[in-house]
Amino acid sequence: MRASAFLKFAALCAAGLLPVGASAQDAYTVGVTAAMTGPASATQAPVIEMLRIYVDRLNAKGGINGHRINLLIEDDQAEPSKAAANATKLIRQDNVMLLIESSLSSTYGPVIAEARRAKVPLWFAGAVCPKETHPPKPDPMLFCSTGFDFGYDIPVAVEAIKDAAKEPVKIAMIGMPIPISRIGVENAQKQGEKLGIKTVDVEFIPPTAADYTPFATKIKEADPNWGFAYAPWPTEVRTFEALRRLGWTGTYLCWGHIQAEEELKRVADGGLNVFSANALFQDNLPVQQEIREVAAQGKYSYPVT
Repeated sequence: MRASAFLKFAALCAAGLLPVGASAQDAYTVGVTAAMTGPASATQAPVIEMLRIYVDRLNAKGGINGHRINLLIEDDQAEPSKAAANATKLIRQDNVMLLIESSLSSTYGPVIAEARRAKVPLWFAGAVCPKETHPPKPDPMLFCSTGFDFGYDIPVAVEAIKDAAKEPVKIAMIGMPIPISRIGVENAQKQGEKLGIKTVDVEFIPPTAADYTPFATKIKEADPNWGFAYAPWPTEVRTFEALRRLGWTGTYLCWGHIQAEEELKRVADGGLNVFSANALFQDNLPVQQEIREVAAQGKYSYPVT
């Protein structure tokens, strides 16, 4: 999440260029519906906690244009019905000037619908960009600032597999039965066909899955030499680990969600590869040192990576 984006949204609202649900004397109220608990929380909750730290620091400096930011966070547990109820409450009862969503793409539909009805800008932060934010005709009330987008990720990933492979690629595709994961996997299949990559199996694993062995068994029986996953991190890594327990020796590529750096250390397997728009903290960049300091000062409860 980029702080400058938050400031620009607030400035637009303050200038009357976007709908504002507060008078000039009030705080600027911003609402969040996010997967703070549940199957997507390991990816989404850390983003929102750092947003809270950012807003706290912003308010300590006087807010924006002399107005404090009142950040209201509602947990949707990655469930569409809860996300819809949160959006309704935040917009109709709390009169938010901006709604932020950070959850699974299965929650997007009802939240988008509620934001459109109320003409409240909706910002996807820390969650994959929905197709409605894409050019050439993005929805003027929908915004996205995140590190991953299937329109860009998939071609890069599939071409990387083709370039890295030392033999003809037989690939298994892994996703979750939610809209954007499905789109990503389907686009990967199409891109692979263009490059002569053969898809031997496709598995869409439910977010409630407790045992990944049955899915890994089907994949292994298809005899792929590559695996490609575009899904929430638990689906990606648990499928890989289940495959290894079954003796699969192939190479695996998946999207590097925010917990990937710590997980790569834990798994410690050279066949597990991730791709991401974010630099890993092992690079020790100046901005990463700044993030470390802010996280410590804000009592961040997740690994800073």
